[in-house]
Amino acid sequence: MADYTPYPSLRGRSVFISGGSSGIGAELVRAFAAQGSQVAFCGTRPDGGDALSAELTAAGLPAPYYEACDVRDIPALQALLERVARRHGPVRVLVNNAGRDDRHALDELTPEYWDNCLAINLRHQVFATQSVARQLRAAGLGGSIINMGSISWMRGRPNLIGYTASKAAISGMTRTLARELGEAGIRVNALVPGAIVTERQTQLWRNDDEDRKFIDLQCLKFRLDSTHVARSTLFLASDDSDGITGQNLIVDAGLAQVSVAG
Repeated sequence: MADYTPYPSLRGRSVFISGGSSGIGAELVRAFAAQGSQVAFCGTRPDGGDALSAELTAAGLPAPYYEACDVRDIPALQALLERVARRHGPVRVLVNNAGRDDRHALDELTPEYWDNCLAINLRHQVFATQSVARQLRAAGLGGSIINMGSISWMRGRPNLIGYTASKAAISGMTRTLARELGEAGIRVNALVPGAIVTERQTQLWRNDDEDRKFIDLQCLKFRLDSTHVARSTLFLASDDSDGITGQNLIVDAGLAQVSVAG
C-alpha cells in the first residue's frame, strides 16, 4: 500500500467514492482508508468490492462500506448515499469517480449509445452532488466534492467523442456548482488525470510502444499510476485546500501542455 501524507482533517470524515471497486477508484478507497476516514464506495464488480474490503482489513485498516450500484440508476445511487449518511453521518467528501473510456468511432454512434455514455461518465456526478449537497445543507456542514475529469478532451483524442464530451462538460459543471454551493461552504473541484496506468488500461491498450509515446509527450518522463491521482484527491478533500474551489487540478505529468503546444 502506498505511503500517503496524513491529513488530520480527514480522520473520521464520511467519504463516498463511486466506481471504487477497481482502477483509480480502488486506490482512492485505499488512500482514504489509510487516512482513517469512514469510507463507503460503490461499483459494479461485487468481487472487486469484497476483495478490496478484505485487503484493507488484512492491512489493519477499518473495512470500508461497499454496495454494488450502477451509477446510471440515479434513484438507486441517491438511496445509497442516504444509507451512507445514516451509517457514517453526512457525506463530507464526495468523489464522483465512476466512468468508462470505451472507444467508439463516430460512424458507430447511435442515440442510445450516446445517452448511455453520458449516463456513465457525466449524469451521475450531477445527481450525486445534488444528494450530498442536500445532506450538508440540512446538517449545516461544509464539504468537498471532487469530480473526476480527464485531459482527453483537451487533447482531442479520437474515437472517444462520448467520453470526451462528458469530461469537457465536467469542467463547466464544476465551475457552476462551485458558485452555486459556495455560500453553503461546499467546495467543488475537478481532478483531471492524464495517461494513468491501471489494470484495465494494461489489459486493453497498454504496450511498450504506447508507454514510449506518452513518455515522449510528457514533461515528466515516467508513467503515472493511480497513486498520483489519489495524492491530489486527498489534498482537495482535506481542509488544507479550504481556499480552493471551482478549479481543475490537472495531474498529467505535463502531457496536455506538450500536446497542445506541439
